[in-house]
Amino acid sequence: MPRTAALKPEQVPTDSKPTLDTFTKNIGFTPNMMATFAQSPIAFNSWAALLGSLSKALDVRTRDSIGLTVSEVNGCNYCLTVHSFTAEHMAKLSTDEIILARKGHASDPKRDAAIQFARKVIETRGSVSDADLKNVRDAGYTDANVMEIVALVAMYSLTKFFNNVFDPEKDFPAVTPAGSV
Repeated sequence: MPRTAALKPEQVPTDSKPTLDTFTKNIGFTPNMMATFAQSPIAFNSWAALLGSLSKALDVRTRDSIGLTVSEVNGCNYCLTVHSFTAEHMAKLSTDEIILARKGHASDPKRDAAIQFARKVIETRGSVSDADLKNVRDAGYTDANVMEIVALVAMYSLTKFFNNVFDPEKDFPAVTPAGSV
């Protein structure tokens, strides 16, 4: 049950409105998470700027797979619904690939290394081992790419924490519970 209300269009703060309007135009509707997050122009616009910058990191399949992995580890059902939807419709991942990503893997070896590393980052709160770092580098990721993976984990964690705290009403198709995948 939501712990704060999603804003109606006339309630959106002036400083959040341009960002929210852009998301609404690009997505085709206003997700409840964003209509809720928009209550704080500082937090909302900062997150949107980070999201925009990180949309240039790696490739869309890897980014969405990392989002699924982080959502699963953080236990954020809202985020799982969003990332499952975008992984299927934007990244064109199959249902099997979505399930693999939720489990921290991918069928593509290079993407698998990035996802496994992202999972280690979130599970260890960044205290990864030398072997973890070596594995992702050996898969072909540069240190700059590794920094992007860490930044993606942090960005996805921010939305996971936000959604776990405020529990916005889900407005994307439900996903199978983690124990069933």
